[in-house]
Amino acid sequence: MEKNLLRYIWRHTRRQQIWVLSIVLISMVPYFLAFDLPKRIINGPIQGGGFEEPDAKEPFLNFHYDLPFIGWSIDFGGFSLNRMSMLMALSAVFLMLVIVNGLFKFYINTYKGRLGERLLRRIRYELVDRVLRFPPSYVKQVHSSEISTMVKDEVEPFGGFTGDAFVQPAMLGGQALAALFFIFLQSFWLGMIAGVMVGLQVGIIPKMRRRLIDLGRQRQITARHLAGKVGEIVEGIGTIHAYDTSNYERADVAKRLGHIYKIRFDLYQWKFFVKFFNNFLSQLTPFLFYSIGGYFALRGSLDVGQLVAVINAYKDLPGPLKELIDWDQSRQDVQVKYEQVLEQFEPPHMMDPALQAVAIGTVSGQAQVLCTQNVTLLDGSGAKVVENVTLKFERSQTVAMVDNQGTGAESVADAFGRLVWPVSGKILLGEADLLELPESVSGRSISYVSADGYFFHGSLKENIVYGLKHAPMNAVHYTGKDAAQRRWEIREAQLADNCDFDLNADWIDRGSTSVLTGAPDDLRKSVINALDAVQLTQDVIDMAMHSIIDPADYPELTEKVVELRLALRDEMEKAGISNLVVHFDPSRYNTEATVGENLLFGAMRPLAGSVVHAHESDYFFEALQSAGLLGLLYDMGFMIAENLVEIFGGLPPDHPFFQQLDVLTAEDVLNYQQILQRLKGRNRPAPSEAEQRAMIRLSFRYIEPRYRLGVLTAEIRDALVAARDRFHEHLPLELRERIERYDPHRYVSAATLRENIVFGKLVSRNPEAPAKFRKLAVKLSRERGLTERFLGLGLDFDIGSGGRRLTIIQRHKLNLARALVRRSDFYVFNKPLPGLDRRAQEEIVRDVLAFLREQDNYPSVIWVLSNTSLSKMFDRVVVFDRGTVVADGSFETLGNENGIFKALVA
Repeated sequence: MEKNLLRYIWRHTRRQQIWVLSIVLISMVPYFLAFDLPKRIINGPIQGGGFEEPDAKEPFLNFHYDLPFIGWSIDFGGFSLNRMSMLMALSAVFLMLVIVNGLFKFYINTYKGRLGERLLRRIRYELVDRVLRFPPSYVKQVHSSEISTMVKDEVEPFGGFTGDAFVQPAMLGGQALAALFFIFLQSFWLGMIAGVMVGLQVGIIPKMRRRLIDLGRQRQITARHLAGKVGEIVEGIGTIHAYDTSNYERADVAKRLGHIYKIRFDLYQWKFFVKFFNNFLSQLTPFLFYSIGGYFALRGSLDVGQLVAVINAYKDLPGPLKELIDWDQSRQDVQVKYEQVLEQFEPPHMMDPALQAVAIGTVSGQAQVLCTQNVTLLDGSGAKVVENVTLKFERSQTVAMVDNQGTGAESVADAFGRLVWPVSGKILLGEADLLELPESVSGRSISYVSADGYFFHGSLKENIVYGLKHAPMNAVHYTGKDAAQRRWEIREAQLADNCDFDLNADWIDRGSTSVLTGAPDDLRKSVINALDAVQLTQDVIDMAMHSIIDPADYPELTEKVVELRLALRDEMEKAGISNLVVHFDPSRYNTEATVGENLLFGAMRPLAGSVVHAHESDYFFEALQSAGLLGLLYDMGFMIAENLVEIFGGLPPDHPFFQQLDVLTAEDVLNYQQILQRLKGRNRPAPSEAEQRAMIRLSFRYIEPRYRLGVLTAEIRDALVAARDRFHEHLPLELRERIERYDPHRYVSAATLRENIVFGKLVSRNPEAPAKFRKLAVKLSRERGLTERFLGLGLDFDIGSGGRRLTIIQRHKLNLARALVRRSDFYVFNKPLPGLDRRAQEEIVRDVLAFLREQDNYPSVIWVLSNTSLSKMFDRVVVFDRGTVVADGSFETLGNENGIFKALVA
């Protein structure tokens, strides 16, 4: 990038700058005329100059002009006007000049704004482009939050300055010179006074503002470091909580904020002092004009019209002059910021842009060999982790790499993934140096996976097919307004030197999927097979089971779910296991559900924007009272409280019984004990509203088969069922609309997919109920073709920023599945499953190898193992010790010959 911001702006906006500068030059003509016109109005029609006689008239708009070289002349006698008409005509011309000058400013400012925004877009795109070409060693040294802050905030002033870079000094300088020239024409001495004061302001103020620039630079750097620290806190919040270091982080942030405060205070103090001094110089000139100009006017060497015109012209002089000084400060300020940005975005050994050129079509299948030739690798500290290693991997091989001591195998795998660059030696893909190959070749021929793969904010499906989005595979045909919008997008992108790829195009390369038969469902099969291989299928289905879907969006699916619900009930009755689930029945009490669930008999949507649940609101208790249930539920809660206090009252707070009791905690037991003591006193006081609500909350969460206190009699159950309709009638409309009643033949949109399938409660007394029900549900779902529908729904699950809504194990599995979806010549797996137990690792390694052996392109698999015993599944084993290869052969051969490998396996 250009080192000087002004040169950078001129290089990319030269044509536009010349155009707007031409407009500025033309605008100086009406601007200068607006200075001279007030003098003509005052000296002419107002004071009577030229209108000495009562009927005197003067020509208006008369002119005479001799054309050079040809001897012709153009003249116009004008219009003969009396004194009043001349006043109105000149005033109208003055108004016209005001409008013309305003229109010129409007056009120039609008053009500058568009010019600045385009260049800002160009700079941001160029910086992000450079981030994508950073060498791996540099990426590890920078804070992502600092880089994003620079791209987002620190380059923002460049856009505003772009429009002013050349136009502002030309326009302001032109205005200031026009005003100064006009003052000289009226009076040489007043012009000298104005010139001296202008010289003082231009000479002194910029020097005083240099300290402001230094302070601004310090403020920017400290603010950037603060952003980096905040980003670290967000990323490491789990570690902070785990080690109780939150107060240390607070102290760190407080110190940084104190340093920023000191810089900003010094900045404001000096800034306002400079402003005070500048204002003093600006106001000193009118004093000199009034005193000296008045002296000349009294002596008769200067008429009143000229003095008024001078003062009026000077009123327009400080504004442009001040803005010109501000422009110079802004120029120096943005130049400093530009240099600071360049320091961060110009690391050595940046990737050549040609290596990331777009390539459409399949480029894999060309390389038969991946090898290292005398490769030496360094870690982040500069220490050698691999030294002079030469290895050769051919297609269709499965190779296990293990480390005895050091990280040689991991580092070589990183080098295959281009995350580490050799300091000596070469890595060859086929006959070409890997680092000299375009990413369209290396990034598709080699699929690299490690334990720290990153996931982008979006759905699970978007992340699993992310490795197939190499280039737009088709062109979208737009019509009408969409076509016009697309043309505008392309034109603006080209003017800002951005890429004009259509994000709405299909970016998924369906010719690079692992399953490639030419059928339309190759992508779907690739995703499903990859999920099966890494044992993630059931997790995805579980995500679907816990999702809430709208029947309007999935009418066919929800209809089939209701059919599945009824089929499950029939199959359970046929198999004699209908007692596994107590289904929701409008005419019966569900013994496995809470009292509250039985009364509501429906799913309730959460109350948006409130921490108070709907069943704890004032309206809810009013509905209970109107339905005649308040006393019934209060008496029931009173009995539950008596029993629980009697049973748990003397237990310590950390007793394991409390972990199994979800009705109340040890603190709740103490509160209810105090309530009971008050209510059972001698006077038997009436319960307060808070005490009533406490008892009702207790009864609402009660389940008889779980707690077995015997307080829920058949009469109470019948009364609750009978009161359902009456209770809903007394609910306010807002709550009534948010509760969706259960209906065996209708999908409940407020409930999860799992709740809609079960449509009841599993029997808590039978520990085998969940497993038996799940087995039958899976069988019927597969028979009815719903399993893949559920899988598709689970793939729409939003995994959050960085995949944080997934567990660590799920992230590792998804990272591996993302590589298996694509077709590559070489798969490099660098300890991708560190958190799994030995049995799960063995199963996934076996399934992944089987999955890749089925591919018709015969890929090679290079797997850095954390569990050495798994190397028996591979054709070849490479053993590293302290960065060098100490063994290379089959599992059986090394097991019989190599002592290091024997020890590792043991």
